[in-house]
Order: sequence, then structure tokens, then C-alpha cells
Amino acid sequence: MHSRAPADVRWHSTTMARYGGMFGPDVTYLGVERCDLADTTGLRDADAVVLGAPYDAGASYRAGARFGPQAIRTTDYLPHDSSRPHLALRVDPLKDLTVVDAGDVEMPGVEGRQPLDRLEAAVRDVAEAGAIPVVLGGDHTITWPDVTGVARAVGWGRVSVIHFDAHADTGEFQFGSLIGHGLPMRRLIESGACRGDRFLQLGLRGYWPEPDVLQWMGEQGMRSFEMHEIGRRGLLACLDEAFAIATDDCDGVFLSVDIDVTDPGSAPGTGTPEPGGFTPRELLDTVRRIAVELPVVGMDVVEVSPPYDSSEVTAFLANRVVLEVLSGVAYRRAGGTWDSVPPTLLHGLGSSGTAG
Repeated sequence: MHSRAPADVRWHSTTMARYGGMFGPDVTYLGVERCDLADTTGLRDADAVVLGAPYDAGASYRAGARFGPQAIRTTDYLPHDSSRPHLALRVDPLKDLTVVDAGDVEMPGVEGRQPLDRLEAAVRDVAEAGAIPVVLGGDHTITWPDVTGVARAVGWGRVSVIHFDAHADTGEFQFGSLIGHGLPMRRLIESGACRGDRFLQLGLRGYWPEPDVLQWMGEQGMRSFEMHEIGRRGLLACLDEAFAIATDDCDGVFLSVDIDVTDPGSAPGTGTPEPGGFTPRELLDTVRRIAVELPVVGMDVVEVSPPYDSSEVTAFLANRVVLEVLSGVAYRRAGGTWDSVPPTLLHGLGSSGTAG
């Protein structure tokens, strides 16, 4: 038995003012076509819709993630030509899928739910059209409306969440408020949008949350793979367990990637850096595998803060997280499985690739 979705406020598209980019130039993700959320036909033709969520009013320490969507869209040394052939999977996600960009949701950094409600409505519009919302954050507060919007479309309590982060983000209050980037996962579970026992976290480490918050997490049935456990058991074993839980009695998986899951030596441009995290290679391999093996119905990439980035390395990584997920989705839809990924780069492509 799943809880019923609470009443929602549907923002009409004319009240959701949009810019090409709320902060910065009017560009799309790697040059993909634009779309208008008011054009329902265009949404139904899309496989994935990119949305910017330039919001960092929920940051508890270093701000700047409002500039994240712009950086994730544009940071690339290759031409922005809507084409990215994937070497390992032999797909071109920007060609094999219909990927479009709806621009940024207008999310002023004001107190209250208004900017979050706008984002929830936009994500729901995309999910109800049958496309995958790909949300570029913004701080992690945005996962609350992101998952809620998908759950209203896919099924209340029917979406599992796989959450990569250094921090659990399950606090009760932040500076006396129910809104903040340390709280969204508690808000989602409390609302029933997703079930605590179908909420998987990977990469936790450091010195937060406190014992009472951990107690609450345990009571909800959450499964959190701390870096100590990942190091002791191995990442692949932890992923196998997480995947089995995520696909049990749920209709889709929402993937939320806080870039601070990566060690800050490789991703310094974030608001709350915590040493000892994933390598970029581990993160990219893992999100690709998730997209190949699991039914992804939505994703976000959050906490990229360009003012603290070094040589744009954090933005580069976040850009590639999106590409890896889209590539995995394209490969899965073409009938590929994780076991069918070619073992070598030139395997099956000629005499030099057939040996062994």
C-alpha cells in the first residue's frame, strides 16, 4: 500500500517565466535543440529534457551553485555540435536520443516554496510527457522538487532514489527552516514521494549527520553505503546490493548526483567539500552502469559551484556525468546490457579486434 500524493499547486506555464540562461549567456547543453515546456507535442517527442535549476538559497556554507547550470552546459573542449560518440558503448547519446534543452526555470533565491514549486511543475511536465528530466543544479535542495515532480507523474511512492553524496542530507531543520540543501531527502521520505526503504545512498563520509539523524534514517529503512563500507566490501558488491533494492517493487529510478561525492582533489568546485571520496573514474563508470541496467526516470547533478572551481575540472566532471547517463540510456534502449558492452575498444570492428 502506497500513500496518496498530497494536493499540489500546478503552475501554469505562463507564470513560469524562463530565460535561455537565468545567469549568463543563452546557450543549450552542448548545442542540443531548444524546447518550450508549453509545447506538449515537442515534449512527447523528446527522450530527455534538460532543465537548469540555478538555485543556491539552500546552501549552508559556500554559495555559487546558481552558476552551476551554465557551467555544466558549456564546459567542454569539443564543439557544441549535438554529437558525442561514446567510445565504450558505441552510441551517440545526443544523436540516438532526442535530447532537448528547456533552459533555466526561474528560481530567485527567495525564502519559501515559490522557486521550488516552479521547478517541481516543470519536472512534472517533462515526466508526464514520457521524457527523462535531466536537471542541472543548483544546490541539493532542488532534489526535493525534482523527485516529487517525477513521483507525481510515475507514481507516488513508486520511484526509488539512488543518491551519490558525501552527506546524507536528511536533517530536520537548517537554520530553523524546513528548506535547505541538508534536508531534501528527509522531506521526500516524510511526504511519501519515495519510500525510505527504497532510498539508496553511496559515498557518505566525514562527520555529519549526528546520531539522532542516523537513528531517524535507520527507522525509515534507508540503506547508506559509507565510504568505509565501500572500501571494505568493494564498490561492485555495494552496487549489486543497491541495484537489487532499487528495482524491488518500484517502477523507476531517480539518480541524484552531488558532485561532492567525488574527492575534492578532483572536484574542488563545490560548497561543502569532504576529503576521501570517489575518484572521477569510479563515479563515471557507476552512473553509466546505473543507466544501462536500471530504468532511470529522472536525474539531477547538483552542487557545482564555479566560483570555487579550478580550471573548470568540476564542471567538466558534471558535464560528463550527464553524458554518461544519457549514453547508458541510449545503449539500454538499443537492447544493450552491461554484459554486452564490448570488452575492448576495437572488438568486432576488424581483424585487429577479433583476437582473443
